Amino acid sequence: MTNIFIYPTNSLILYDLVERFGHKPLAIMQEIKKKVTTAGIDSPPLNITPEDPKIGLKYAAVEVPAGVRGRMSLLDPLIEDAEAAILVEDAPIGFGCMGCQRTSELIGLLIRAKRIPTLELGYPTSDDSAKDFVYRISEFTKGLGATGEAEGAKNAEVAEE
Repeated sequence: MTNIFIYPTNSLILYDLVERFGHKPLAIMQEIKKKVTTAGIDSPPLNITPEDPKIGLKYAAVEVPAGVRGRMSLLDPLIEDAEAAILVEDAPIGFGCMGCQRTSELIGLLIRAKRIPTLELGYPTSDDSAKDFVYRISEFTKGLGATGEAEGAKNAEVAEE
């Protein structure tokens, strides 16, 4: 089972597909659950520890909007644990929206820099492209071994819409 980072990281569709194909999806919901259910953290909306802003600063300078740093502090453990990734570009808000183009660009950069097997897809806009979307995800996940290394390639695989 491979830890697969999904983006948008709140996409229930991607989460379900990765899980159905026998891998562990890494999604923001897991991190939010920890923040909401951990004893000792203040009640909502202040579910942060003094360490969270420092984690956000690991990825973005203090001049960057606080929302980017906040999202990055939540995504840090997911990025660190990722052995592979599936990134979907231009997804509508109903598919899973992270709410910030700068965060999206930063995530893409960090995943590519990590040099893990990556599948990049455009959001499907027709029935045929949706079938191809699921097929490409299926093939990508089948190609991942137990360690997350893709058969024959460590570099990113870019799939077109």
